[in-house]
Amino acid sequence: MNYNTSNGFTMAEVLITIGIIGLVAAMTLPTLAQKYQTHVVETRLKKFYTIMNQAVLLSKSKNGDIEGWTYWIKEEKDEDGNDINMSDATDKSFQIYLAPFLNILYKKELIDGNGQKRYLYELTDGSAFAYQYHQNREIIFFPSNAEKCIKLPKKESFGLCAFAFQFYPIENTTKWKYLYNKGIEPYLHNWDGKDESLFTGSTYSCDGDLPNYCTAIIARNGWKVPKNYPKRIRW
Repeated sequence: MNYNTSNGFTMAEVLITIGIIGLVAAMTLPTLAQKYQTHVVETRLKKFYTIMNQAVLLSKSKNGDIEGWTYWIKEEKDEDGNDINMSDATDKSFQIYLAPFLNILYKKELIDGNGQKRYLYELTDGSAFAYQYHQNREIIFFPSNAEKCIKLPKKESFGLCAFAFQFYPIENTTKWKYLYNKGIEPYLHNWDGKDESLFTGSTYSCDGDLPNYCTAIIARNGWKVPKNYPKRIRW
């Protein structure tokens, strides 16, 4: 009987096994990370939509019908035709009409990627939102890493780490008909009503340079990122 036979693994076998495990991990982890980030976006988008519209309803109970609000900030231009930064006026309006009904963790002043002052409002789940610097019809939601995302160009952020909403229920015209008499909704200004236009072929299509309609694609899919979504979620 041979008592020298070893049942252990050789060093070569151990190294090969470790290599295989490493390779599988390298292939699997990015997919898991992507699924996690997508899930966070879906969950927080739906929550943001809910709490913001609850705030609108609560504000109506205190401040009366929206038609009587002085909430909306008129856009102004300087002598060269450039938009004037209205962030201070927007924040003042927000503090009156919506902030009292939201659990804002903190407000931070920062400079965005266009060199404009903005106010970032962080929520308790780590998400945040900000108004556009020149008007307050448009609200940009950041599911995570807001300070990083807000400094990126629209094409590199909207639909990936930033998502456009609108609040403009007071104008009953063709361009605003999907916002009229409603609360805070996914960006649908000037939408022609065709699902295809949300994805491609229009000014604000999700695959374009101004991808504001990306939010609506997710919302209309039950707040789930569809398989044919034009972008790869990341934050």
